[in-house]
Amino acid sequence: MSIIETKKLTKYYGKSRGVIELDLNVDEGEFFGFIGPNGAGKSTTIRTLLGLIYPTSGEAEIFGKDIVSQKTEILSDIGYIPSEATFYNGMKVRDIISLSAKMRKTDCSDEAKKLCDRLALDTGKRVDELSLGNRKKVSIVCALQHKPKLCILDEPTSGLDPLMQKEFFDILKERHNDGATIFLSSHVLFEIQKNCSRAAIIKEGRLIALDSVENLSKTSAKRVTLHGVNVVPENLSAKSVEADAESVSFLYNGDIKRLLETANSLPIYDMTITEPDLDEIFMHYYEKGGESK
Repeated sequence: MSIIETKKLTKYYGKSRGVIELDLNVDEGEFFGFIGPNGAGKSTTIRTLLGLIYPTSGEAEIFGKDIVSQKTEILSDIGYIPSEATFYNGMKVRDIISLSAKMRKTDCSDEAKKLCDRLALDTGKRVDELSLGNRKKVSIVCALQHKPKLCILDEPTSGLDPLMQKEFFDILKERHNDGATIFLSSHVLFEIQKNCSRAAIIKEGRLIALDSVENLSKTSAKRVTLHGVNVVPENLSAKSVEADAESVSFLYNGDIKRLLETANSLPIYDMTITEPDLDEIFMHYYEKGGESK
């Protein structure tokens, strides 16, 4: 069953592009990644799905319900973390968390306390005294305290230190194991590769790839590092070249026999051939434009 499904979803801000004819589906129970740099259309997609802005054309459903006409019914089972968290100045953290629960007409006090303890969040402070990271923690508690069926997370780790990022993803994995669907929007590719089973790549408002993270990571190109030389031989076609005084590293997509023959003629003392990381694969999709699947 699809928890999120869009058909030709389009949003323009006047003449400015938001997203264009987005066809996307997220299945129940998935840990789904939504990848793209700032300005690609990730936040526009999320805000449209949540009814914060209205689509220009196309349609979308969450839980099988229309995002425009049935918005109120949909939102009760969603936990949303915006990329930038803003709250009423002067309010204490505990009051904001309590207000969020009351708006949902749900007693979330026990779960809120557990989340605050795990995130080391001081609920006695006023929000205008908080750092960016602690404001993000408040938004996490508000989004997750009612144990939503669907978590929509827009760049959720910005501002969190590495230890809190780990704790946050531990919490998400627990929710996912309990049956929640996770929709994670991020430009931090390591987060997607480590946590998501399937992902979509968006470029300039258009979907350019949609597949399992494993398949998206597959490429015939290899990362080659030659130790003992610091330039790429002229007869090898290379991309993403990195060099220092004693070695050169590059992406190679040519004939492996030519590579080995060339390497054998060079004064190298070692050579490594590895799979490229997801960052390099992502740039490959952006350079080529990709293909929607």
